[in-house]
Amino acid sequence: MNTATKLSGFVLGLAAVFGAAYGVGQLTGPVTVVAAGHDSEGAGHGEGDAGHEEAAGHEEGAAGHLPGGLLVADRGYTLVPVDAPPGEFAFRITGPDGRPVTGYDVTHDERMHLIVARRDLSGFRHVHPELAGDGTWRIVSPMDSPGVWRAFADFTPTGGDPLTLGVDVTVPGALAERPLPAPASSATVDGYTVALTGAPQPGRTTTLTLTVSRDGAPVTDLEPYLGAYGHLVALRRGDLAYLHVHPEGSPGDGRTAPGPQVSFATEFPSAGAYRLYLDFRHRGVVRTAEFTVHVGDPGGTTGPADGHPTTAPEDGHGTPGHGHD
Repeated sequence: MNTATKLSGFVLGLAAVFGAAYGVGQLTGPVTVVAAGHDSEGAGHGEGDAGHEEAAGHEEGAAGHLPGGLLVADRGYTLVPVDAPPGEFAFRITGPDGRPVTGYDVTHDERMHLIVARRDLSGFRHVHPELAGDGTWRIVSPMDSPGVWRAFADFTPTGGDPLTLGVDVTVPGALAERPLPAPASSATVDGYTVALTGAPQPGRTTTLTLTVSRDGAPVTDLEPYLGAYGHLVALRRGDLAYLHVHPEGSPGDGRTAPGPQVSFATEFPSAGAYRLYLDFRHRGVVRTAEFTVHVGDPGGTTGPADGHPTTAPEDGHGTPGHGHD
């Protein structure tokens, strides 16, 4: 992954959701996996619930590339959920030869980054499953509440290019849809305040800076997490187009301070609402600060003039201080 990971500009909208029925065990009951997106080979096409994604079918700039996470299959690689015991999530990546991939490059200290979020952009988790000898990745399911979740597999197959594949997973139960929180210039989590500055415009490279403080004092001893002082994921409301970026500089390079500021070079593909998730580690605990950003809004992206902070909810959806596996 490059320091400044970019999603090239494209026309908004989504092609229909293409349902594929995979049995993947149970969490709180049977779990349904829906393969959303399309690929050049027609993988994942079928009858699905189009209500969870907007219509799409677009061309991504001159290169014709889609953003990460919109496809279940790309460049011959396919994300395939497999049967798992209750409370577990398991999947394989199959390669161009149709066989499970077993060779992966280590990227930011891990061979696989699994990111999940509900389609209402609550419940974000970034975890790291374990690879079995048969090419199956397994982990205690991070999808811990009813709803339709998007699961992103972020990886680099040995000898290949970095890829992000995505699949929808339905966890049954009584669904309480959560409205998108209002934009704000700061967020609080576990007693930490994280301030966001920067005014991104669609299709332009912009620096976002997040400043971490605690009890009014700047945090100047952030700890490396996955080889960096912070990790930022952005998901676009609607299709959940995926942008995963890493900060400018790295620990031990002789020029990057361990806080309080962590800066990211980003490019948002279009105007609209995005949810940002910043992972940072301090005193041995990884925490996630969450923001809503309206890209392309006049006067900036970090919310109302009063700058009231948002507080991460306490019920497991964006839980303050959650651990990362």
